[in-house]
Amino acid sequence: MNTRTRVLIAVTGVLALAAAAVIYVGVAGARNQDTASAGTSGAVTLEGGRLLFRSTADADRGHVSSVSAADPGGARAVSTVSCSRVYAAGGTGICLRPESGLTTYQLAVLDSGLAVTQEIPLVGLPNRARVSPDGKRLAWTVFVTGDSYNGGRFSTRAGTLDLTTDSVEGTLEDFAVTVDGKPYKAADFNFWGVTFTRQPGRFYATMSTGSHRYLVEGDSNARTVKTLRDNVECPSLSPDETRVAYKAAIDGDPAKGWRISVLDLASGAVTPLAETRSVDDQPAWLDDRTVAYALPRTQGHSDVWAVPADSSGAPRLLIPEAESPAALP
Repeated sequence: MNTRTRVLIAVTGVLALAAAAVIYVGVAGARNQDTASAGTSGAVTLEGGRLLFRSTADADRGHVSSVSAADPGGARAVSTVSCSRVYAAGGTGICLRPESGLTTYQLAVLDSGLAVTQEIPLVGLPNRARVSPDGKRLAWTVFVTGDSYNGGRFSTRAGTLDLTTDSVEGTLEDFAVTVDGKPYKAADFNFWGVTFTRQPGRFYATMSTGSHRYLVEGDSNARTVKTLRDNVECPSLSPDETRVAYKAAIDGDPAKGWRISVLDLASGAVTPLAETRSVDDQPAWLDDRTVAYALPRTQGHSDVWAVPADSSGAPRLLIPEAESPAALP
């Protein structure tokens, strides 16, 4: 690949990210017109046997809801808590939401009854959210503006909160970066889509620089990240921690859409899943065999779909009028 081609891919990638962000802003605007009076206090908890999600139905748009994992098409419970993005694990929830009466956003930490235990202001538009399996660490991604290297278009920030120490890492861009085993510095780092391991401080995420969007492995204690593989975005670690579900730009070009696949971390084998539609979401594992994700249907409305993690079968509609899925084992 010559230099001119690399530059063209880099520009295309930045423009695609910017376009996605602009679209997301528009969609988020519609999403954020939540139904304030909907839901029932105490109707949703983070106890097991349920699938948690954000409702996109007109009657309760934005509200944290749940269905039985054994009957996801059955009756849904709707809480009074409203979020732009939600996720939960280990009895802890993360809710990215607008601040009341303001045009800014915040991160709300939720306990098992969805009561807010902590709030952190966010600089940027919420996009991705994750909680570690033990519920002790939280991560978020926001779209931001103003980075000089991309002409003022959108870029991303990914941060983490450790509830055991109350330490906040506002951006992973301050970590020491290793690319292909060599120390690497650049002005155009962007991180997004964090997923945690069970080991303290360990995580995976996406890091972009130049024309690349790498899967990286990070260590919050050592404040380091290292690249593992190119063209891997929005990783999601399987419950058994052997595989990563992710989206990859088709032919390395985000303008062509994204294919959802699974990477075996030990062998490096990649398994494209049966879903052939473009998935612009961070997947979520329902168990070691099934991956879920949101697909938009119309503006402001999405559905949660599920597909086997081994390339077999076919996608199936799991929860209509829903997004931000999280399994509560």
